[in-house]
Amino acid sequence: MSTPTLVLLLAALLLLTPLWIALGRLVRRRWRLRRGPRTLAAAERALLTACCPLYRRAPESVRLAAEGRALELLEQVHFIGCNGLEISDTMRLVVAFQAGLLLGRFGAGVRGELGGVLLYPDSFLAPRSHVDAAGVVTEGEEPLSGETLETARIVLSWADVEAGLEAGDGYNVVLHEFAHFLDHALDGSLSAPAPKQTWHGLLQREYAALCAAVDAGTPTLIDPYGAEDPAEFFAVATETFMERSRELAVERPELYQALARIYALDPAGWA
Repeated sequence: MSTPTLVLLLAALLLLTPLWIALGRLVRRRWRLRRGPRTLAAAERALLTACCPLYRRAPESVRLAAEGRALELLEQVHFIGCNGLEISDTMRLVVAFQAGLLLGRFGAGVRGELGGVLLYPDSFLAPRSHVDAAGVVTEGEEPLSGETLETARIVLSWADVEAGLEAGDGYNVVLHEFAHFLDHALDGSLSAPAPKQTWHGLLQREYAALCAAVDAGTPTLIDPYGAEDPAEFFAVATETFMERSRELAVERPELYQALARIYALDPAGWA
């Protein structure tokens, strides 16, 4: 094959590549629609009923929709055990279902951005750098229960995932980190001002109110860690919205309604 012909062939392949990708997506979407909604097996449902309060609380329609998204996540995302942790089907399912609750309003494209979930047996050390007022950089490590690395990876402590399964305590590291993941996937528009976003005035007011309460030493429904910055406030508020929904709806009704619109969920009305 002559060089000009080879060049033309390569150029044609490059031009056609986006078309093939688009056709592949269309075929997969039509196949999923033809296949209909997917649901968990009876044994998987029994497992979640036994260990996951959010599964027990959610209405059937919400559960079924979240089950389908959980199964998609389990197909797309690699779960990797770290520090000797062996990943079980239970671990995958508990993380994927809770993530599926939050991801309902967001398209499959957002869900498809997640590269992997890393699970440690307990809290893990993450490298951190601190710059003081004099410009001196101190390198160190910080123990964490969870971390979201943009949209590439979510890192979780399994011990903290299990602790987050305590009903109504307001703490849930899976919800927290997947809220961060969504914020990253949407270019930070859930926690920072963005064009055509109308909820940021409310976000700033609620964040300022939490900061003021924390500074005054006043007990707060939303975990004081949310006073770190607006991104952490959004993630912690998401935990409260799902875990202590009725209390949030009474104490901070505007914030509750805003989160209900973002996630297309009304957990205060669940059983």
